[in-house]
Amino acid sequence: MKTDNTILHLTVGEPMAASLERASTVMLAAKEGRPVQPYFGVSFDDVGELFSVFTPKRWELIGALREGGAMTIAELARTLKRDYKNVHNDCERLIEWMAIEKDENGLIFAPYDEILVDMKLPDRRAA
Repeated sequence: MKTDNTILHLTVGEPMAASLERASTVMLAAKEGRPVQPYFGVSFDDVGELFSVFTPKRWELIGALREGGAMTIAELARTLKRDYKNVHNDCERLIEWMAIEKDENGLIFAPYDEILVDMKLPDRRAA
């Protein structure tokens, strides 16, 4: 389980160089023994990919976990008044993308205090 005040960064269209620079900075700080702020991030090539993973129903699911705390998928399905199979599939997808987690007892929970979405706009073409 992650510590308090954790943020999941969802980034759309971030150049690979920016990710590599962030990783390099963290590795240098760790090598020098300086404290390193944890960074949890997922990148998407385009906004369509982000929206295919983070659908409105899945945002609702994350919100229910934040409000209700850790619970079984069956409890979550009842809370959301949704079909168990659909909630199970949504949980599997969100676990795959690091937005929620399953603890050692099989309970699903939302580990982040915030999820920040950052969408980079394409470069403007010269007129």
